[in-house]
Amino acid sequence: MSKTILIVEDERILREIMKDYLLEEGFKVFEADDGKKALELFQEHEIDLIILDIMLPELDGWSICKRIRKVSNVPIIMLTARADEDDTLMGFELGADDYVTKPYSPPILLARAKRLLESRQIREQEDHTMSSNGILVHFPSRSVSADGENCSLTHTEFEMLAYLMKNKGIIITREQLITRIWGYDFVGDDRTVNSHIRNLRSKLGEHAKHIVTVVRSGYKFEEQP
Repeated sequence: MSKTILIVEDERILREIMKDYLLEEGFKVFEADDGKKALELFQEHEIDLIILDIMLPELDGWSICKRIRKVSNVPIIMLTARADEDDTLMGFELGADDYVTKPYSPPILLARAKRLLESRQIREQEDHTMSSNGILVHFPSRSVSADGENCSLTHTEFEMLAYLMKNKGIIITREQLITRIWGYDFVGDDRTVNSHIRNLRSKLGEHAKHIVTVVRSGYKFEEQP
């Protein structure tokens, strides 16, 4: 079954170019030119990925991302015309999975969307769970619970936790996390990883202690009594 992508972009030409690329690849596409319409489409349809501009009429991309994250972990790629690191970190803090700065190459944006969808599909096809110290990861549903309490993780947070747990006791560098989650062409830095780890720890509550920071090295998932 083809995946459905929602493009939220108020520049018509950019929106139509991206739509044409996605349609050629067999995706189903919905499009919105303002924040209000984007939320309506998201509520009315089953969306597999969102390409979300920041500067929009009605509601900006940050507000939309924040509202969607309250109810869904759907992958979100944010677009911005500003190459500002603070903007990038703001998007990640709100739960964005990837970030692309305008002007961008449509094939590159398409490749990033495919990567997010493919990694999600691989997880959905796994038919097992993984648990440690009260944290339970269920791959088919991409759900995580801590002592029976559901933890609503974004796509990226889920991937990070699963990777760390599968390699428990092993130090994973920030560079390894970037390569694993975003790929070799990612242009972010260590602060991007730190931001996602901080969000993940916040959602795990007292179980955040199992994600240990190794100074000047990276992180590891550590089983504790």
